Amino acid sequence: MHTKIGLMSSVVAMAVAGAVVATPAAAGDFYNREAAGSVKDAPVVDSGRKFEWSFNIGGTSDYVFRGISQTLEDPTVQGGVDFSYGMFYTGVWASGVDFVEGSPPPGSGDASVEVDVYGGIKPKLGPVEFDLGVIGYLYPGAQDLAGADLDYVEIKGGAGYSIRGLSLSGAVYYSPDQFAESGQAWTPEMSVGYEFQSIGIFTPTIDGTVGAYYFDDSSLDYVYWNAGLALAVEKFTFDFRYWDTDSNGADFCADKGLCDERFVFSASIALP
Repeated sequence: MHTKIGLMSSVVAMAVAGAVVATPAAAGDFYNREAAGSVKDAPVVDSGRKFEWSFNIGGTSDYVFRGISQTLEDPTVQGGVDFSYGMFYTGVWASGVDFVEGSPPPGSGDASVEVDVYGGIKPKLGPVEFDLGVIGYLYPGAQDLAGADLDYVEIKGGAGYSIRGLSLSGAVYYSPDQFAESGQAWTPEMSVGYEFQSIGIFTPTIDGTVGAYYFDDSSLDYVYWNAGLALAVEKFTFDFRYWDTDSNGADFCADKGLCDERFVFSASIALP
């Protein structure tokens, strides 16, 4: 537990530093569903009062959220639509999921679809861009576990700044009642990335994320991280990513394999 507390302090400190040093590796991600590795890729919010929108669709070999497979390690389709006007943004994103009772914890009923609805503002203060928003995670048609509603809400606060291809960002997510009514949860997270100059038709970016999940029930706490390479070409993005957690499966994952290290491939297209 002392190791996790120390790591949380480091993550929070790095997140604060990120507000002064850089922006997210995927600066266009409105609510940063997965920080890195998600097929969601929205346009950068314009500093002027201009209406913008984008549509994205793609697939992934395994939908991993904060280090845990949401599809029993199977592939799925994902996509969403985003709107912005100046600093204001809103959108919806959906993905196939496959839950079985007790996995992911603290247990779930049967669910096949996740729909995320989100909105917020991205004001700027000098070179720093902030991201203040609310995210609703919905599981329509899901069979709740023992009367516990799977749907939940998170509040997000983040900031970042980028320069010369280097980006660094930090965010903290808070839920008053997490997945399956498991109580309060805090999730500090930090991402760093670097976009290289184009190589042929591809523009490569390397990035990574580290975060920590803290619940009312400390036996569910765990740390997760990922690192990957994204190749952008025209409207397409191809992402190759490594995921892992420090959970041994005894506390958080009913199925230990869903928390283990894994490589994930994702491909998406964003329009217009």
